[in-house]
Amino acid sequence: MELLRKGASRLGLALTAKQEGQFEHYCRELLAWNLKMNLTAIVEYEEVQVKHFLDSLTPSLAVHDRLSQGGSLLDVGAGGGFPGIPLKIAYPSLSLTLMDSVAKKSTFLQHIISDLELDDTSIQIGRAEDGAMKPHLREAFDVVVSRGVAPMRILMELTLPYCIHGGVTAVLKKGDIEPEVSNSLHTINVLGGKLRQVVPVEDIQGLED
Repeated sequence: MELLRKGASRLGLALTAKQEGQFEHYCRELLAWNLKMNLTAIVEYEEVQVKHFLDSLTPSLAVHDRLSQGGSLLDVGAGGGFPGIPLKIAYPSLSLTLMDSVAKKSTFLQHIISDLELDDTSIQIGRAEDGAMKPHLREAFDVVVSRGVAPMRILMELTLPYCIHGGVTAVLKKGDIEPEVSNSLHTINVLGGKLRQVVPVEDIQGLED
């Protein structure tokens, strides 16, 4: 996990030997399970470290203080567990909820949660737009993250309803995002939020590619 270790350091995170071991096991299990179900198109050991693990840790650049305090974290569209599980490994005091609409992926998620001994971690199966209507989920999370490929305006519609008052939504986007940010401002305002900051991610082991 050398690429992960160095990249995490550049993000201001010092991973312990236990955390590195958890990431190592996560990588092995992800690639093994990917042979029988579609979890990721990234199948090289080094690429998993950079494009899944390091990429998932980049919200620490914006919300490190909140993540360090523990509290509740929701990952909308978790898929193979990204970015939620890497953030839980790096910030073990978090209470993590993984949400995905594809039920079969929950089998892998439950397996890896158990293998990594991630306490206070749960799975919600269903669409984000439906989950936001449930009283125990709506406005229930300190931090909401998503690495979805949908336009930012749509991601705001899917994530902001889950934030507590004063909570934070952090979405991971790549490329020229200025048009997306501009197009999402109205939606953010209508939903009672405000744009706090856009945090650029400099080259961390090739994350800009």
